[in-house]
Amino acid sequence: MSDCLFCKIIAGEIPSTKVYEDQDVVAFLDISPVNKGHTLVVPKSHAENFLVVSEDVSAKAFGAAQKVAKAVLAATGAHGFNLHVNNGHVSGQVVDHLHIHIIPRFEGDGLEHWPKMTYGSGEMWEVGEKIKKSINQRNDMPRDATL
Repeated sequence: MSDCLFCKIIAGEIPSTKVYEDQDVVAFLDISPVNKGHTLVVPKSHAENFLVVSEDVSAKAFGAAQKVAKAVLAATGAHGFNLHVNNGHVSGQVVDHLHIHIIPRFEGDGLEHWPKMTYGSGEMWEVGEKIKKSINQRNDMPRDATL
């Protein structure tokens, strides 16, 4: 897409610090990192988000993310990492092109996890049943995926 920031980076129209590239995927350092080494893994074919990307492209992107994550750990000396996909603006997705964040983590880096909530009595079961019903009604789900 001509107005997509990541498509422009992929096309070389905007400079980036690329750390990995293959036929289907490119990975580059985030310009506003959570921690040094914060890397974005991006499919070269434009897909707005995780829900609309093809399974084939998703598999290639996550396969590349695994390779890149190992390299990020080795290069930064991080103790772990977060693998993160924001899907939709309400979740924090800023660029409408699927991208996988690899955020190196260090002891005492100050990055906090999101707050936890609790379910009310019977609420967990209700939500679980709604999710299962939705999965079973979807036409794009494999038949053997039902519960």
